[in-house]
Amino acid sequence: MPTRSSLAFPPARFLLSALIVLALGGCQTTSLEDVTGALGGKTETAGKADAKPNMDALRERYRAKPSDPAIAIEYGKALRDSGQRAQAVAVLEQAVLAHPSNKALLAGYGRALADNGNFQQAFDVLGRAHSPEDPDWRILSAQGAALDQLGRNEEAQQYYATALKIVPEEPQVLSNLGLSYMLQNNLPRAEQVLGRAYQRNQNDVRIRANLALVLGLQGREAEAEILVKADLPPDQAAAKVTALRQLLAKKQQQRAEK
Repeated sequence: MPTRSSLAFPPARFLLSALIVLALGGCQTTSLEDVTGALGGKTETAGKADAKPNMDALRERYRAKPSDPAIAIEYGKALRDSGQRAQAVAVLEQAVLAHPSNKALLAGYGRALADNGNFQQAFDVLGRAHSPEDPDWRILSAQGAALDQLGRNEEAQQYYATALKIVPEEPQVLSNLGLSYMLQNNLPRAEQVLGRAYQRNQNDVRIRANLALVLGLQGREAEAEILVKADLPPDQAAAKVTALRQLLAKKQQQRAEK
């Protein structure tokens, strides 16, 4: 595995946060999958349009049956989607205490913990959400994302490799793996893996954002800008290009300061 360069990258948390802004054009309601390439497809505006009535109804259902795992999962996800991360953790934590072996609850709780920045705890909880006899590629990929947030990139890559044995060439996992290589400053390998993800899902804005970033980091900014602008209205395209340029400028500034 390549070694990390001390001059290569800003801290992982900054880079991943900037990637989210690049991918979503400013939307901050992110989940564990959001970190490295499995962002939800809804726009911020669409997400807000029906959020209040749905949240009110879910809140009432949850208060009526707080011990119901399915309701807790649904309510917890709605809280995460609306940015109420600490509240989502509290709701799902209580549900897990009542149903400690419910794997769906554990998976939701792990994702909520990661949303809230509790990456080590998220990794541990997600590990309880499946078993070696019945592995879940989505959870394996999510565990890899948590490890990347902790700076444990080589370990993360092992989890992505295991997930890819279950779902070969799955674009979401390839995108996570490519970003993991990017965090190690292994840009050629990151580009190769992200290129595979892009070939399999060219419409995924998150994969395009990751690939655009790795191209920009290699000095190929014109290619990167074409990629992030693809199939977008002019105002959204301009916003994403601006985000990409700001991220690349920040990286160059940090390199100069070293």
